[in-house]
Amino acid sequence: MKIIIYLIPVIAGMSLSIEGAIYGELGKTIGKMESSFYNFFAGTIIIGLIWLFFGKGNLGYTLKAPKWTLLGGLLGTIYLTVLVISIPLVGVGLSMVTVIIGQMVMSMVIEHFGWLGSEPVKINKEKVTAVLLMGLALAFIF
Repeated sequence: MKIIIYLIPVIAGMSLSIEGAIYGELGKTIGKMESSFYNFFAGTIIIGLIWLFFGKGNLGYTLKAPKWTLLGGLLGTIYLTVLVISIPLVGVGLSMVTVIIGQMVMSMVIEHFGWLGSEPVKINKEKVTAVLLMGLALAFIF
């Protein structure tokens, strides 16, 4: 059962690489900002339909949520748009490895300080070594 918990994020990560490659190509045809817009427009329609039938929350409480929790949409937009721009320039592999390094570093900082509602987990030498090895992998890919 535990393997499934690890396998699902691996599949999600694989889908991000596929998505980035697809939208990088779409950006060449329709434009980079247009490609990003299309992604979020199509996603809004799809998740809207899913929400309509399966949603159990209350969107009316959105403005009652802490304002910082609403930044996810902005950050997701930045993430995808940067991929749409970078993948045609440097490729899927280089773009995704740099994204992963950024995720690892920021995840360590967030957990170290217990920011954004996470439980504090101190940075240790194993985590730093992992980031350094990812940097080395980036150097080999580049």
